[in-house]
Amino acid sequence: MLSIVKSATLAGFEGLLIRVEVNVAGGFPGFEIVGLADTAVRESRERVKAAMANNGFRIPRGRITVNLAPAAVRKHGPGLDLPIALGILLASQQLPPSKLLQQALICGELSLEGNIRPVRGTLAMALQAVKTGSRVMVVPQGNVNEASVVPGIEVLGADSLECIVNHCKKGATLQKQTAPVSNRQPQPWPHDMAAIKGQEGARRALEVAAAGGHNLLFQGPPGAGKTMLANSLPGILPALTANQALEVNQVYSVAGLLPQEGLLEHPPFRHPHHSASTGGMVGGGTHPRPGEVSLAHNGVLYLDEIPEFRREVLELLRQPMETGQVTIVRAHGSYTFPARFMLVAAANPCGCGYAGAEGFECRCTASQVQRYQTRLSGPILDRIDIWSEVPHLDYSSLRGSVRQESSQPVRDRVEEARAIQQHRLADEDNVLLNARLDSRLTEKHCKMSVAAESLLATAYRRFRFSARTVHKMMKVARTIADLGGQQRIETDAVAEALSYRTLFAGQ
Repeated sequence: MLSIVKSATLAGFEGLLIRVEVNVAGGFPGFEIVGLADTAVRESRERVKAAMANNGFRIPRGRITVNLAPAAVRKHGPGLDLPIALGILLASQQLPPSKLLQQALICGELSLEGNIRPVRGTLAMALQAVKTGSRVMVVPQGNVNEASVVPGIEVLGADSLECIVNHCKKGATLQKQTAPVSNRQPQPWPHDMAAIKGQEGARRALEVAAAGGHNLLFQGPPGAGKTMLANSLPGILPALTANQALEVNQVYSVAGLLPQEGLLEHPPFRHPHHSASTGGMVGGGTHPRPGEVSLAHNGVLYLDEIPEFRREVLELLRQPMETGQVTIVRAHGSYTFPARFMLVAAANPCGCGYAGAEGFECRCTASQVQRYQTRLSGPILDRIDIWSEVPHLDYSSLRGSVRQESSQPVRDRVEEARAIQQHRLADEDNVLLNARLDSRLTEKHCKMSVAAESLLATAYRRFRFSARTVHKMMKVARTIADLGGQQRIETDAVAEALSYRTLFAGQ
């Protein structure tokens, strides 16, 4: 007898709908899974047989053939255990046909005792189910929160094979799950800007970068406060919009990193070690998973001591910094992950860290300093909007009694500037921040006064800026004007934007 159960698996960042077709026929006993199944799917034979036996079901004596359609697409992961088991029970007439099994999309991993374990990527599967017209989904109890945030689909949570069987036989044992309550208010962040002594220039650069979503580079000697500045950034960023939160949670669901206590509603902050591999940074694997650039989507990617990262790793950042996504190509297909992040980097001025630091002696030769600084290629530097120096503080500044501004008023100004941008860019497609403007939109929305235009032209000729750099300075100046409530970009905004490009003048 033939049975069909709808299920899903992952294809990169997206969900892939699967028809689990099970046929039980007479003949020599056997259990075959066809349809380009990987090792984890093929191993489901043993998990399914043990789960059925331990829950009082018989294993059909005939030949069991499981076809995973479409057959031309590779399937991976243990999430097909549950639909395979239900398909066998239907095909062997141990389970009566039911409305649930005819309509619902079902996924879950089975333990040997028949319990249902969570699987990664449930949110992506739910989104794909809605796109293709499915309206009911049965998921492991541990995946209920993420699947329930998708509008237009009824989510039923199950914790065992037995409870699904009871629902099909007796009805109404699986309850509809409601979406978790959302709280989009900014949460207290442990690193407050009030703890940062001095560094007024770097604090201002951090505020401008947060307001416009600009990439930022801090340079200064060890212990000057670069990491403290970067760690305080999430505390001045607004909560994610509903669409942004859905994208972020989909990435973390695919990666299997969603927290148990609830969904992510605030910008992620990723801080990879400088020993990170290319696969760890941009994603990879036989069945590609998101890397750090995708886990930082709609948030912050912080690279401390960026010259210490391998050159090939840094060069791979160029594509996502420009396009907001990363594409991984494998023999069996290509996979695209979102990667629109705000890059914040920190660097010492040289190998020992004290080149140009007042009161310290640098042990590096001129050639060593140059070699260290050129670890960051011109194309990478050209993609960083704001360069800010973080100088060594004298004792009076470090121990002074001047009260520093906390994160809350800074966040208020950032939110006001972003509201101005969103109002101005309301008619543009999926562009919310100044840093995301392309060349056409930069010319359209970054109108300057005659004096401001003249100042930028003079700097362009003197420092031999690239066209990309000019557009980045126009966008930074637009953000500075937004923070100041100015409709048009004036000379003070351009002058401040230019001050953020003098650290490596000439690049």
